[in-house]
Amino acid sequence: MRLTRGEVETLRENGVVAAITGFPGGRSFQYRVESSPASVKPAAFFSDNALAVRLPETAVLAWATTDQVSLPGEQVLDDGDTLQILVEKDFACLTQREGEDESDMYPHPEADKYSC
Repeated sequence: MRLTRGEVETLRENGVVAAITGFPGGRSFQYRVESSPASVKPAAFFSDNALAVRLPETAVLAWATTDQVSLPGEQVLDDGDTLQILVEKDFACLTQREGEDESDMYPHPEADKYSC
């Protein structure tokens, strides 16, 4: 999951950021990222068309206030497979895309190397 600057700030201040994506037929997919003082590692949960990613509060606070780009984690599933979890800061694209508002994105770390 990628979060904008505003979403990272909301997560840091309120402990949760959430959104809903609508689909044809009135169906929707909900997703949320939560900061939890009880969590020691990232974990993901899926139920009723909703994805929740829970992150340790201390990790969120450090991530939100530094240049750290991502919060990675792994979760072992019931069948023994491993779910890779990655929450990242969302960077502006290196090339402009028509109709896209990137004003709340983080500056791309390699933007000075490219010109549009």
